[in-house]
Amino acid sequence: MNVLDIKDLRVEFPGRKSVFVAVDEVSLKVEAGKILGVVGESGAGKSTVGNAVIGLLQEPGHIAGGQVYLHGQRIDELPYKKMRQLRGRKIGMIFQDPLTSLDPLQTVEAQLVETIRTHLPLSGKEAQQRAIELIDAVGIPNPAERIKQYPHQFSGGMRQRVVIALALCAEPELVIADEPTTALDVSIQAQILELMKKLCEERNVAMLVITHDMGVIADITDHVAVMYHGELVEYGETNQVLGAPNHPYTQSLISAVPRPDIKVERFPVVNYIEKAGTPQKHIDISTHWLGKSREYEKVNGPLVQIRDLEMRFETKGSVFPSQREYFHAVKKVSFDINEGETFGLVGESGSGKSTVARVVTGLYHPSGGSILFGNTELTSLKNQRETMAMRRQMQMIFQDPYSSLNARMRVKDIIAEPIKFHKLASSNSEVRQIVDDLLDHVGLGAAAGLKFPHEFSGGQRQRISIARALATRPRFLICDEPTSALDVSIQAQILNLLKDLQEELGLTMLFISHDLAVIRQMCNRIGVMRNGELCEVADCDQLFENPQHEYTQQLLNLMPSMELLSRANLETA
Repeated sequence: MNVLDIKDLRVEFPGRKSVFVAVDEVSLKVEAGKILGVVGESGAGKSTVGNAVIGLLQEPGHIAGGQVYLHGQRIDELPYKKMRQLRGRKIGMIFQDPLTSLDPLQTVEAQLVETIRTHLPLSGKEAQQRAIELIDAVGIPNPAERIKQYPHQFSGGMRQRVVIALALCAEPELVIADEPTTALDVSIQAQILELMKKLCEERNVAMLVITHDMGVIADITDHVAVMYHGELVEYGETNQVLGAPNHPYTQSLISAVPRPDIKVERFPVVNYIEKAGTPQKHIDISTHWLGKSREYEKVNGPLVQIRDLEMRFETKGSVFPSQREYFHAVKKVSFDINEGETFGLVGESGSGKSTVARVVTGLYHPSGGSILFGNTELTSLKNQRETMAMRRQMQMIFQDPYSSLNARMRVKDIIAEPIKFHKLASSNSEVRQIVDDLLDHVGLGAAAGLKFPHEFSGGQRQRISIARALATRPRFLICDEPTSALDVSIQAQILNLLKDLQEELGLTMLFISHDLAVIRQMCNRIGVMRNGELCEVADCDQLFENPQHEYTQQLLNLMPSMELLSRANLETA
């Protein structure tokens, strides 16, 4: 018997002038002990299907047709109180964004214990022990200590692991995982995927995995459903759909997956368009506003020189310095970035990659070491005018597109803000034209400027963040997991865009990612970090073909298998 049965589901979002159909006549089923993967582009309706099943559609969205059954019982018409009893106990949910799904005012322990005791007949002590076991099971070190901390004290990947632990608290019969490995590096991703497979096999749990990561789909799913513009275009066993796709959209989607085995000049993009829409406009950068490069001071040697960089955070305060305790996030890290090159940083979640980026941009003040940008020592800047001049030359694309955008501002104003602040346009009409062009260039279209961030999917919000980062025509771009929230098709567009910008403008980039396939395609040289230290720095091809450090070898061995996808690419080429 099917644990989950979705029949002809239709989800609508009424607007002032029209009704937007997010999901149109979709039918899916998940058996006990099996994993169904739902894949498609950002905005295809994948997450909407999951939210409809668990009864968490945002108003005015509603189920306009079809039925949803759990173990043969229809649940889409259940009243709110009865539906609430199913959540957590019968249906667990792993949300896409860990930062907004955790309470910042409660410790991780408090949130886990509350969920466990709500659904299971356990005492406080038993619930606490179970919480520690869950934190340990999802790969967080020192679980008894870390469980006492708050969500903001965890890295993005670690927060995602906490969310997965929350979903497993009450031993649910069905788990809906919405991008469960988005923020995870390959080593932790391997642990989580193994945990999910084990959960299904040993406890006979059914799982609906919503993801844009084709490697995850190939690794753990039994069946896969491909969605496009709210419709189901292909459905079947994973081996068949990924190994020999029938639908042209599926073929195009698979071809856009970055390859870890060889380096290509450009990423293939999804070229299947069936419904009317605004295609991404091609802009000749040499004649465009983006190409009007600013006059920067010439540098003798590397553009960025980092020497013995240290960053520590106080974990226990005291009036006596000797009694203070610190967590060393970055320890004596040194590397150079040459002008016009892309330097990659890779490593486990919590290894210090993002901390290095925040120190370089001035968001954190380092505990030690030096950062030379051009001919300027960044750690000694005190004048606000000098600081702003440096910040105009370097921009950062943050990992989390939800919390890095102002929810109260329209998209056009978000992108226009840095242009106006740094006085890069002579009139409001020029600002509007620049914003429209940037939105077109990242594949959203100028009409998106009139909307607010909450009206976009996670991947679309990341594109807004990238457009904003490009708005100052930076010399140095720091990309902190810029494609972690993007599906493969939009990822290909964005990465091609970054390559174009680098070629035309001589853009220098620090590229941080846990996706080793993307790192290989984007970077000239790569640094591998672990526990705040730099283990190895090497040219891209040398690192992938002949890694020297044991930890680098371990990371490469943990990459998801791409055999099915490679075979499909060869057959459709």
